[in-house]
Amino acid sequence: MTLSGLAASIRGAVDSETFDLAGKSASTIQQAVLDTFKDPFPLEESIRITFVTGAGKLARQKYDDGAQKAITNNLRELGYEEDHGGGAGTFKLQHDTGKNLKTVVVYPNVVGKATGSEEDGTHLLDPDESSSLFPEGTAEHKIAFTSLNVFERVITSMCPSWLQKKGCVTAIDSIKAIVKSLDDKLMYGQPLEESEQAFYDEVSMSSLEDKQSLVRELMHKQVDDGRLLSTEKQQLLDHVSERLNKLEAEKAEAESQGKAKKAQNMAGIIEKATARKEKLESIVPTAPHQLKKQAEINKLRAELAPLLKLEASTKGRLLSVKESQSIARKEEIEEEIRDLEEASRGWFESDELFQARLSKSRISARDSTTTNKKKSAPPKGKGGGGTTPARTTVWSTPASRKAPAKPKAKSGRSQGGGGGVFAAMMMEDSDSD
Repeated sequence: MTLSGLAASIRGAVDSETFDLAGKSASTIQQAVLDTFKDPFPLEESIRITFVTGAGKLARQKYDDGAQKAITNNLRELGYEEDHGGGAGTFKLQHDTGKNLKTVVVYPNVVGKATGSEEDGTHLLDPDESSSLFPEGTAEHKIAFTSLNVFERVITSMCPSWLQKKGCVTAIDSIKAIVKSLDDKLMYGQPLEESEQAFYDEVSMSSLEDKQSLVRELMHKQVDDGRLLSTEKQQLLDHVSERLNKLEAEKAEAESQGKAKKAQNMAGIIEKATARKEKLESIVPTAPHQLKKQAEINKLRAELAPLLKLEASTKGRLLSVKESQSIARKEEIEEEIRDLEEASRGWFESDELFQARLSKSRISARDSTTTNKKKSAPPKGKGGGGTTPARTTVWSTPASRKAPAKPKAKSGRSQGGGGGVFAAMMMEDSDSD
């Protein structure tokens, strides 16, 4: 069945999303819920679907009075249970007192090793079939079984850094090796085990090669655009320096043996490698990439700030009913933030890089809170103290060695320049190797 409208939008979600039901009738919502949630989502892990079903006095008229029941009643008919702990196949009601919104949060059933279909672009193994050769939920499992269309949509968000993309290329190599080994078994007349046959039927060598080519192109573009972390820049510089030393040695050997043509060819390769090294040296490293769920985290932190202030001001005394509800909401928000932080972890991301990105996100939140406090503080001379210089946070990622400081490029020289020279060298020495 081909879905359309609201049901198609919900069904197409691959990450946690929010849908505002303002202007939707109860009958429309009911049909959308039945169409969307009657079958498990073609995902390996459950996501959070949030429906806004009501608001305060100023926006109350935008929502159908039966919106909430149209969701909950039909979810119960489909076997969903109300559970504030969350989990696949459950839902919960929430009242966001800060924004004065009423919501229904649904955790849809998923197929695990998703069966998918041609329509939604994900065709994965059926959970009743034998276990996959890769553990369910791993990056390798997702890379192997997702379609090229889905892979193209998620690769930039799941592998934002150059090193993560390099890890993806390596992972695809290992998957290709398995496919080849199964081909070899069949060529020698050896029967495949059930799990091997299921894997072989679903994963093709051509699709893996297409995915790998896509990632390599993204890696080349990332270097051309100068979007490298400090560790990535240093690793590439080390690689090209080592290659230059070998090339110089080969050229000298060719000259000593009177092989003029080979020496001439080596000189051309050395020239390109030198240009590549200069290109890398001109790159100013970027800060760690923002968390994938940063926008959602920022909204929750904005909602959390007044609740933290309330909690601090009520210590040592009994809480009113409203205050108790607010404190309970604070704990929910903190749990949601932790979940979103963990969900922001990418494929093939080292613990050091992920912690650096988490620290950047959390320190940015603290600095923002401090700035807001300073703005609300009384002016100097009216009870306020002196000012203190703003703190500057310098971001760096862990590295096995520190690169020497490079002078800033002159204003007339573009950081992203030299892309044509760099692209010309790809055939000789690829950054994605």
